Amino acid sequence: MRLETEVKLDFKDVLIRPKRSTLSTRSNVDISREFRFRHAGVEYHGVPIVAANMDTIGTLEIARALEPFELSTALHKHYGVDDYVGFFRGLARKSAAFYSMGIARSDEDKFHKVMAEAGTGADSAVRYVCIDVANGYTEGFVKFVAKVRERYPHLVIMAGNVVTGEMTEELILSGADIVKVGIGPGSVCTTRKMTGVGYPQLSAIIECADAAHGLEGHICADGGCTTPGDVAKAFGGGADFVMLGGMFAGHDECGGETVERDGGKFQRFYGMSSKAAMEKYAGGVAQYRAAEGKEVLVPYRGPVAGTVQEILGGVRSACTYVGARRLRELSKRTTFVRVTQQLNEVFGK
Repeated sequence: MRLETEVKLDFKDVLIRPKRSTLSTRSNVDISREFRFRHAGVEYHGVPIVAANMDTIGTLEIARALEPFELSTALHKHYGVDDYVGFFRGLARKSAAFYSMGIARSDEDKFHKVMAEAGTGADSAVRYVCIDVANGYTEGFVKFVAKVRERYPHLVIMAGNVVTGEMTEELILSGADIVKVGIGPGSVCTTRKMTGVGYPQLSAIIECADAAHGLEGHICADGGCTTPGDVAKAFGGGADFVMLGGMFAGHDECGGETVERDGGKFQRFYGMSSKAAMEKYAGGVAQYRAAEGKEVLVPYRGPVAGTVQEILGGVRSACTYVGARRLRELSKRTTFVRVTQQLNEVFGK
């Protein structure tokens, strides 16, 4: 047994200290980013916020709604081959959507079918792929990432999830362009409760970003953001991309069932390791495991465009508070201060 005594931080533990700025308005802030990926050599331009590959969030409808804002969507893995190919062929900006997959044989076979239809090389309709497992620390996962990289060298590969620098480095060296960071911080994830495993998300972002950037790799902070301020903190901590699930839940374009309770409208939202998800896609929870997600009802929120504007406005405002004219400058101008209280909640949250 080993005990680490250094304090690790989450979003709730810090605020961003303001600094002098010559910016007069948040409209002058450029929140897009440009990247060139280590392995694929592909150049990215867009707003690096990604809708999570959950079946209620990573929908074709969400992807279409986010595209005008230059955001991206990691599509969930439960569409048919023809649906994927048709959608990806219609994308003008290839970074608008990631094809998502696990590492099971069925996932791999389906992916090869999609790629056979989508084409290969620079003309492929599919250019961005998310290889997604709950535990990115297994040898089998690392080998799978390397295998996909070898077979499809043109693809931008996002792979995860991990929370430590050494595993971030291993995944990048094995072929990942973007490492997905986060174990347990999601709003409908119960991994920490069920297993006792996890890592405070802000510290994970800071440590993994440092490791990735040293190898010319990138990271995507996945989970834990509940407000636009959290998104700003993730970027301030060094995240290149931020993936959001719960913040995009409850909208018209989501896949969750809409229900009425006590005169109000709600949508079902659940984790992909929840009992609800496993009953839907795997016939129930396998005997060798426990569910590590939960199902909740979130208030219905209308079209997602309003929420997008709120998130982007918050990030722009954060940049003005520290004098960052571009999103890429935010991490360089961020100083976090540790706090014991975030908000004055005398009149509620």
